[in-house]
Amino acid sequence: MAGRSRVVHLLRQLEKAACSCPAHSQTYHQASGHASCGRTTDYAFEMACSNIRYGEGVTREIGMDLQNMGARKVCLMTDRNLSRLPPVTAALESLTKHGVAYKFYDRVRVEPTDDSFKDAIAFAKEGAFDAYVAVGGGSVIDTCKAANLYACHPEADFLDFVNAPIGKGKAITGALKPLIAVPTTAGTGSETTGVAIFDFEAMKAKTGIASRALRPTLGVVDPLHTLHMPQRVAANSGFDVLCHALESYTALPYNMRSPCPPNPINRPAYQGSNPISDVWSRHALNIVAKFMKRAVRDPEDMEARSSMHLASAFAGIGFGNAGVHLCHGMSYPISGNVKSFRAKDYDADHAIVPHGLSVVLTSPAVFTFTATMCPERHLEAAQILGADVSRAKREDAGLLLADTLRQFLYDLEVDNGLAAIGYTKEDIPALVKGTLPQERVTKLSPRSHTEEDLTHLFEASMKLY
Repeated sequence: MAGRSRVVHLLRQLEKAACSCPAHSQTYHQASGHASCGRTTDYAFEMACSNIRYGEGVTREIGMDLQNMGARKVCLMTDRNLSRLPPVTAALESLTKHGVAYKFYDRVRVEPTDDSFKDAIAFAKEGAFDAYVAVGGGSVIDTCKAANLYACHPEADFLDFVNAPIGKGKAITGALKPLIAVPTTAGTGSETTGVAIFDFEAMKAKTGIASRALRPTLGVVDPLHTLHMPQRVAANSGFDVLCHALESYTALPYNMRSPCPPNPINRPAYQGSNPISDVWSRHALNIVAKFMKRAVRDPEDMEARSSMHLASAFAGIGFGNAGVHLCHGMSYPISGNVKSFRAKDYDADHAIVPHGLSVVLTSPAVFTFTATMCPERHLEAAQILGADVSRAKREDAGLLLADTLRQFLYDLEVDNGLAAIGYTKEDIPALVKGTLPQERVTKLSPRSHTEEDLTHLFEASMKLY
């Protein structure tokens, strides 16, 4: 009896410690029912992730990996800037050393478009490759995912697999070829996820393809590659990690997401916050808080840059299954409608708002807005990022986290809001319009929102300080 009483006591303590906020108050294991029993919300979540290998110099092993896979004709994709740098050199040397035949594609566009995706797809189809290697940031890895997908489905129309409502959002049922992803930035976590993002130029908005089938076979996380990131690239990549962690941790819980899929294959990659993703997201946020400023300020700080490289993968596992919400949904038109802004340290021949920057500029406004639904999680995030929450009330959560984020961004010399990257209030209707199709992510916001709400959030993001 004493043992049983102790168990009951521990369960009650756990119940008291659980988040009691409205959006996260459901006890995860008590969700009942089944997918075919008429539920309106989901009752299950599924964890999926690429295999990850981490270590200094581990890129030299990929030639052996491809040998082990029996690959005879490999496509190595990168962008022109990276094609001359040590990460690509290391990959090519490994392929050559182990006798792996390959073709080289270096036309990946930083912040890819539907046209740049199609160019890579045409190269992949013509090459008839049996394996792929992507060496680069999220743009390279996402482009390689798309090339692999459509080369394996040559009959498909480009919009068949693109997320609805822009595309048809068809399920991917056929197998893809092995893909080894070698990330060179500490940001997107694309080496862990089944997502490929691009600018759909006709709508001036980002969209993408999301399916577990897209996940790389192996993510090779070699911290030596992060030493080549310029300061602003390190900063903007890190902001993506920050928002991946914050958004996935505060996303609508998986058992409040609708609709409930009639078949497991229809369960989306982005499912809502869940107990396993929470662990990865929270851990990534702790690493960001400890190491990001060091990683940006000192490119030779191996400990900091290595830690951020791991944080990117950790956050990727978290958001790759839980999803993101408003910061990312609103970021897509910010990137897609760019006028003349050219971010420092980016060697691009076109105007560009780097993805991490477009995401983080709305974060103070977004988390002020969402905090009413899960204040405990917002307070915890603020505390991890350095805020004193000892006297904070639940109703203080949004403003406290927003102020903490503003200070974090100010310390890292972030442009002062949307106005600083070329937007005016007259652009807000177009930004709202570009956000509306992003339902795959915006519906995971813990707080529902209207077009008017989005307008206010963009207005609040025009200036940060």
